[in-house]
Amino acid sequence: MATANFVKFGLFALFLTLLGCERQVSFADDVQPIMLASCVECHNESAEGYAASGFSLSDYDSVMKGTKFGPVVVANSSASSTLYLVIAHKTAPEIHMPPHHEDAWAEGRGTPLTDKQIETIGAWIDQGALNN
Repeated sequence: MATANFVKFGLFALFLTLLGCERQVSFADDVQPIMLASCVECHNESAEGYAASGFSLSDYDSVMKGTKFGPVVVANSSASSTLYLVIAHKTAPEIHMPPHHEDAWAEGRGTPLTDKQIETIGAWIDQGALNN
């Protein structure tokens, strides 16, 4: 009986430990697909978002380079990262991304990222914004 309780306790402790472990977010597997599906249409070297800001989301190096105004990702701090702040709508409305204006809607753009997508990008930044 004592052995069975010990095993149950051990499994329970393992379960609690696993719950506390946050899954490592991968740039290649988790973040880049979001950017390719929702952002790169405007933020590539031949598009309007790039022309306005110099910001390309084509690959990891471009994301980490940032805009012509400076970096947009502060590794380990989504709260300090402009990329996160604009997609999470924690900035002035005119710089929210994707853009939310009538021209963007008419062109089929401007659909906000889902909460899960925003959370994924925030977690990737908070985990060090690794090229993984």
